[in-house]
Amino acid sequence: MNIRDLTALELGDLIRRKDISSVEAAKVYIDAVKEDKSIGAFTELLEESAIKAAEAVQEKINKGEFLSPLAGVPVAIKDNICTTEGKTTAASKILEGFRSPFDADVTERLKAAGAVVIGKTNLDEFAMGSTTEMSCYGITRNPWDQGRVPGGSSGGSAAAVAAGFAPYALGSDTGGSVRQPCGFCNLTGVKPTYGSVSRYGLIAHASSLDQIGPLARDARDCAVIMSVISGRDERDSTSAMKESFDFCGMMHEKETDGRLDGRKIALPKNYFEMKGLDEEVRDSVLEAAEIMRGLGAEIVETELPLLEYAIPTYLVIACAEACSNMARYDGIEFGFRADGAKTIEEVYSKTRGEGFGDEVKRRILFGYFSLSSEHFDSYYMKALKVRGMIKRAYDQALENVDLILTPVTPTPAYEIGRETDDPVEIYIGDTYTASVNLTGLPGAAAPCGFSEKGLPIGMQLIGKAFGEGTILGTIARFQLATDFHKQKAGER
Repeated sequence: MNIRDLTALELGDLIRRKDISSVEAAKVYIDAVKEDKSIGAFTELLEESAIKAAEAVQEKINKGEFLSPLAGVPVAIKDNICTTEGKTTAASKILEGFRSPFDADVTERLKAAGAVVIGKTNLDEFAMGSTTEMSCYGITRNPWDQGRVPGGSSGGSAAAVAAGFAPYALGSDTGGSVRQPCGFCNLTGVKPTYGSVSRYGLIAHASSLDQIGPLARDARDCAVIMSVISGRDERDSTSAMKESFDFCGMMHEKETDGRLDGRKIALPKNYFEMKGLDEEVRDSVLEAAEIMRGLGAEIVETELPLLEYAIPTYLVIACAEACSNMARYDGIEFGFRADGAKTIEEVYSKTRGEGFGDEVKRRILFGYFSLSSEHFDSYYMKALKVRGMIKRAYDQALENVDLILTPVTPTPAYEIGRETDDPVEIYIGDTYTASVNLTGLPGAAAPCGFSEKGLPIGMQLIGKAFGEGTILGTIARFQLATDFHKQKAGER
């Protein structure tokens, strides 16, 4: 038995039954990361602290304490989520050497549940990107094809799980940064309802859009992870839940007959007619709809307006919020400070000039442009109005259905170093995902097929606010009827 092939719940069950110890499990994954340097999934491997944590958890398990189904199971955490172990740098030179004095709320919850943090994963700098090529640590490669990107910005987390370096991982999702890497790497991942998972300890990109979510092999793993990391946090003013999600029923396949009777799922016709949508992606998602129809779901066609405005609206709002959030990095209090500055203005300009990468600078400049007095009304205020219109369109569509089914991305994973004279061309890849962040609704990605080249293809299910149970329950039943999610990199 290769424990690296197990889901987080399967491994947790073995640890709970003492068929394997938490320490042995941690060492297997740590050794795997140390042996394979080609993927570049991690910014830092936390071997010493992970072994100590595994020993402490194992001691509690030996005493008969039940912490959670994740007790003793290793986890990888995106390097923009604070941990007291190791560095938290958001893959930026400007946070070089920064060590957080506190854990993020999600990190605290995972540790209390007995999870063992084995490392921090790579990302696009400050989560600004969709390829994990824009990191001060270098690029991350897709385990399915190392000449291709794993997606981003949570590409390191996705690559770690897809390569068998961790059973599950945490990422952050601002415009699709959990779901898009899951689509590219054949994983299941959740962008939760805004306010259901605390953002305390998440290095902010765009505060009204950011959410932390899990990346795992299947919906059952995502369900138990969401049960752990969700819930009220007084330190986050946007925290909106009184209690954590309870998805216990989804953890046991025998408790469901696998049917989707009574579930109504909408297919937005215009989403499948978008220019640039790959034929293999469209066909795979439509075939997934037919599988769900065969399980008893009612599939209905609908129209979701304003699709073409999702990316411009997202970019204006995200960049405006990003330029505000990036203002705290000035070389004074923490992180990198450039040499040779003679005035305070030079400290600021030289530190930011040398510390930020090109994509971060691009977004900061556009953010200041859209917030400037001469452009505020025509860009930022207009974007806020369109955001409200997009939210109403989704709410109206979900009045008559339980879920909306779309592709995750227009194409499978693309090649590393794809050249383009227009940066907006890369942003278009978030067309299907960014609107979900604008609305604050939950969305999840799951495997639904493969291209002729053997590249994973993902589908996205969007639900009502705090409807993660309906989304994950539907995916769990789909995964009982299919084996897309069981396929692993290097086996096809």
